[in-house]
Amino acid sequence: MTDIQQRKLDHLALLQQDPQIERGDSGLADIRLLHRALPELDFDEVDTRTTFLDIEVRFPFLISSMTGGAGDTLQHINQHLAEAAEAMQVPMAVGSQRIMLERPDARSSFQLRRFAPSVPLIANLGAIQLNNGIALTEIEEVIDTLDADALYLHLNPLQEVIQPEGNRNFAELSDRIAEVVDSIDIPVILKEVGCGLSPLDIELGLRVGVRHFDLAARGGTSWSRIEAHRSQDDLGLTFQDWGLTLKEALKLAAPYRNQATLIASGGIRTGVDMVKCVIMGSSMCGVAAPLLAAAMESTSAVIQVIERFWKEYRTAQFLLGAPSFEHLFDNRQLLLST
Repeated sequence: MTDIQQRKLDHLALLQQDPQIERGDSGLADIRLLHRALPELDFDEVDTRTTFLDIEVRFPFLISSMTGGAGDTLQHINQHLAEAAEAMQVPMAVGSQRIMLERPDARSSFQLRRFAPSVPLIANLGAIQLNNGIALTEIEEVIDTLDADALYLHLNPLQEVIQPEGNRNFAELSDRIAEVVDSIDIPVILKEVGCGLSPLDIELGLRVGVRHFDLAARGGTSWSRIEAHRSQDDLGLTFQDWGLTLKEALKLAAPYRNQATLIASGGIRTGVDMVKCVIMGSSMCGVAAPLLAAAMESTSAVIQVIERFWKEYRTAQFLLGAPSFEHLFDNRQLLLST
């Protein structure tokens, strides 16, 4: 059985080798926005700032979970991402930290507060581990190592089924999630990993005290296709496009935007995509795959990618005549069609 460290390295290699892992079907291209020829704004005064986890950030861009582990490659990726997050004043989530509980030499790749002292950082564990005996002390260790402002509990039932070493017992998992919500003093964020959260998932999360949800829908990276390569089984290819597109997930989550903070992710590839998600009720927009190659190179390369997203986002905001985030958020009047 492949250990977690090798699995993470396998994932990185496959992301670079197979361009079809990027599915490109978020549905966001179908959403049309209302252009303003008279925006009545000075472009230099357009304000993209917002607040996330009670911390002001430059714009609603979240560096989504990617990796972490032992060895220079994984440590350098996370350091570059964290340094870029600080430079650009945007939040960052790390990849699954389960590995640091099994390999002490992986811990340093998650000790990122020294590189990002002022921005929100999000810790990360697979929710399935709550059914596999992970202790509260270990969850607290994961949070403390990152000095995290929130904890992702990621949900990946499809990936676990396809994965050769997958954990598949999701029975009564919401009860375990409720115990974590009640036991830690930072927000829990429920996150899918590429198939989307349905209204039933959001309602179940709300019932157990979760107030933050990362929709993490279909349209970007297909983890089912990644695991198909590793399993030598066509099942992962059959299900590579399973789930809700980001457009579908956003529409279905709309009734909950007053009860919960929604994060859009899954195929966001431009700042224009981000604007569309904010207009449809998302407080933040998670991006991962477009940053990976840059993160393997340098901090400055990551900054360049985030700056591109920021310029695109700010330009679209200006062309919609929206002076601030508040004028974009959940403003359906800016939509021509969905």
